[in-house]
Amino acid sequence: MPTGPAEYDPTLGNKFVFVTGGVMSGLGKGITAASTGRLLANAGFDVTAVKIDPYLNVDAGTMNPYQHGEVYVLKDGGEVDLDLGNYERFLDIDMTFDHNVTTGKLYKNVIEKERAGDYLGKTVQIIPHITDDIKRRIREAAAGHDVCIVEVGGTVGDIEGMPYLEALRQFAHEEAEEDILFTHVTLVPYSQTGEQKTKPTQHSVKELRSIGLQPDVLVGRCEDRLESDVKEKIALFCDVPTDAVFSNPDVADIYHVPLMVEEEGLDQYVMERLGLADEALPKAERANRWRELVTRDTSGTVEIALAGKYDLEDAYMSVHEALKHAGLEHGVDVEVLWVDTEDMDEAHRARLERADGLIVPGGFGARGTDGKVEAIRYAREHDLPFLGLCLGFQMAVIDQARNVCGLAGANSTEFDDDTPHPVIDILPEQYEVEDMGGTMRLGAHETDIEPGTLAAALYDGADSCTERHRHRYEVNPEYIERLEESGLVFSGTAANRMEILELPREEHPYFVGTQFHPEFRSRPGRASPPFVGLLDAAVARGGAPDSREEREGVSA
Repeated sequence: MPTGPAEYDPTLGNKFVFVTGGVMSGLGKGITAASTGRLLANAGFDVTAVKIDPYLNVDAGTMNPYQHGEVYVLKDGGEVDLDLGNYERFLDIDMTFDHNVTTGKLYKNVIEKERAGDYLGKTVQIIPHITDDIKRRIREAAAGHDVCIVEVGGTVGDIEGMPYLEALRQFAHEEAEEDILFTHVTLVPYSQTGEQKTKPTQHSVKELRSIGLQPDVLVGRCEDRLESDVKEKIALFCDVPTDAVFSNPDVADIYHVPLMVEEEGLDQYVMERLGLADEALPKAERANRWRELVTRDTSGTVEIALAGKYDLEDAYMSVHEALKHAGLEHGVDVEVLWVDTEDMDEAHRARLERADGLIVPGGFGARGTDGKVEAIRYAREHDLPFLGLCLGFQMAVIDQARNVCGLAGANSTEFDDDTPHPVIDILPEQYEVEDMGGTMRLGAHETDIEPGTLAAALYDGADSCTERHRHRYEVNPEYIERLEESGLVFSGTAANRMEILELPREEHPYFVGTQFHPEFRSRPGRASPPFVGLLDAAVARGGAPDSREEREGVSA
């Protein structure tokens, strides 16, 4: 029986899988955890997830994408680590800010309670006050679900992660043994002689055990499957059964990881260890939609130019994934051609000219904005299918103002306070905002769609859509009439906010911009409508040849 504190409500959660990592960050703990969750969901269980980020930031909203990848936005406006995007996509669920635990959140909450007098007479300490808050958050996020996957960011041994590992040690003490499973993901590299080396795994597990945690499952990240003798060696020196050691080798696509670990038997072992095997659906009745999707045959390649300022795939992770989802729907592969808008040299211009479509993604700051406007102008004038996201939507407005309306110097006040034509500006409710974190227009908001427009067709004739936002600046209402007179159509609105723009279909095959981020709601098997529309137009334009050799133009 659980031996937790008296205030613990055992109905808040059921089974917990804690996922830690060793040796180095970026090994793929999140994908391993999400894949485990996907397989448990296929077996009929209601699965949710929690991501622990040990940094002192309250959220990921003020982080540079070069350091931490994209900032992913949840439906309630939480700005979080990109791993939560993977959980939403793999599990096909909508998470909330409560599913992300950061050190900044914890300390902010505990200090506020101390200032309010909640701890009068007590010395506020890491143990028990911080660790209790960690456990509370995990249990509350798990409430009502069969299984909660909890990923601990960073690596074992990181000083900032120590309170979390201590909290997990306490958690295991308070819960029934059959309700807790610890999975440890670690690197198994090749030596120069071609041997799979187990020492990094041994040292990582030794570090974990010194904290009081014994892993139940070990997952080896490696180039190839672990050899049988390597599994036996890891089991011997890390004190786990041999059948609790699993391979997670490199794959061409992260969506194949659930299939790979399923072949290894990870899901079955987890269910047996948690006492869920008898409740699972028979294998013949388990959902196979995922396998059908990710193993679907493709009939060629569509090339989409991505024009931005961060030459890092993680900075635009959800855009890449949304393109992949649209490609799955079309049965084509999507190759992304990076176009650097900060330095639009000959090679990047050639990629733009070669592409079957163009995406200008979101972002902040003036760097690279002139290159984005230039790329959008090229797409508009050369009938290149175009999708602008958030800042890309705003850049399309600036292109229209400068190059169609003739408003020389038109710009956003984000980049130029003295622009003679502030076609993009801050609305009055943002004037008094001083803090940078969590103060933008964030999360899910409804957009009204004009009937008969391309936007209406994309959303299957619906008169509204609900998508996630992350922006501070808006189309300036003073310029809307001038922009519409020039041919731009604002086909989606929310009160006085312009949300979707387009050019009439008789003038351009596909020219769409969204102030929101539709990529955040895209899923395998449920691709985002604006991305599907872009792929429709790109394929119709002549994309997806049978082989790369058939494609004309310069090499990427």
